[in-house]
Amino acid sequence: MRVFLDANVLFTAAHSPDGRAAAIALLAQAGACTLVSSPHALEEARRNLRLKHPAAVAALDRLVATLAVEPEAPSDDVAWALEQGLPLKDAPILAAAAHARCDVLVTGDRTHFGALYGRRLRGVEVLSPAESLARLLG
Repeated sequence: MRVFLDANVLFTAAHSPDGRAAAIALLAQAGACTLVSSPHALEEARRNLRLKHPAAVAALDRLVATLAVEPEAPSDDVAWALEQGLPLKDAPILAAAAHARCDVLVTGDRTHFGALYGRRLRGVEVLSPAESLARLLG
């Protein structure tokens, strides 16, 4: 299973080693899935960690070493993601997950992705960290 981590999940995994996001990373290390992200998500996570939890940037770097960083999606895919009701800052995330042929997009951003939770879009199911963890364990 290919699991795309958005910036929110990367941020949380880096600064909260006992949380659900970090548990997903541990399951990936054990072979339960392949973690994927994009330069857009990584830059946002890194920027927010530098501002809010600078000591956790090293943990993010260790996490990044364990995942596949896929290229950004083409503009047509971003336009499709915008049509799903996402704001411009989040559309590249869904587009990248679909373009990378991920099975799951894990996001804790209920504000912008909440309406998409549980939906499969272009082969990508949008799930919260809790739902993703349950899927990987179950």
